[in-house]
Amino acid sequence: MKSFTPGKLIYYFFQGLIILAPIVITAWAVISLFNFVDGILPNLLRTLFPDMVKLDPQGNPEEIPGLGFLTVVLIVFFVGYLSSNFIVSRLVDLFDRILEKTPGIKLIYTTVKDFLEAFAGNKRKFNKAVLVSVDDKEVWRIGFITQSDLTQFGLTDYYCVYVPHSYAFSGVTYMVKKDRIKLLDDMKSADAMKFVVSGGVTALGDGEVS
Repeated sequence: MKSFTPGKLIYYFFQGLIILAPIVITAWAVISLFNFVDGILPNLLRTLFPDMVKLDPQGNPEEIPGLGFLTVVLIVFFVGYLSSNFIVSRLVDLFDRILEKTPGIKLIYTTVKDFLEAFAGNKRKFNKAVLVSVDDKEVWRIGFITQSDLTQFGLTDYYCVYVPHSYAFSGVTYMVKKDRIKLLDDMKSADAMKFVVSGGVTALGDGEVS
């Protein structure tokens, strides 16, 4: 029979937390979305089609189980279908340009858009993993080249490198000389990102980190 020392108990607790937390948070987010849609749809349907939705004893429109789930799924499919349409894609581009030129809104909109596209969009920026020496020539950080031309800042032979933090959705931007950067050509950017965000405990490719 295994002995449960305090160290082992703490280890098992955090191991269970690591496994359960992503599942629970994802399930909570999805269920909350469906419940939110389930909550507003009866009132909307009651307004548009009074005879379709009955009232409960308290006078509130009765919820229709599963209607929120079906609605969300249909909306996702519909948006995906429309996005492939030439005319709709042009309208989206027009709306995008309007938001990018609207004072006040453009700062928030463009910052969020560029950040998300840097991770997963068609204009993905975090696709050039590097080792960068910032603090000391013998100490290296994992980063990603986001700009290779910094002449607008009066800097030549410099790269802009984004260095993410471990266990956090944040990072630091450095402007570093090219001779203090080593390209990681043989490493996928996704593997490099997982390695640094996990604090170096994740596996690289098929091998284990020692």
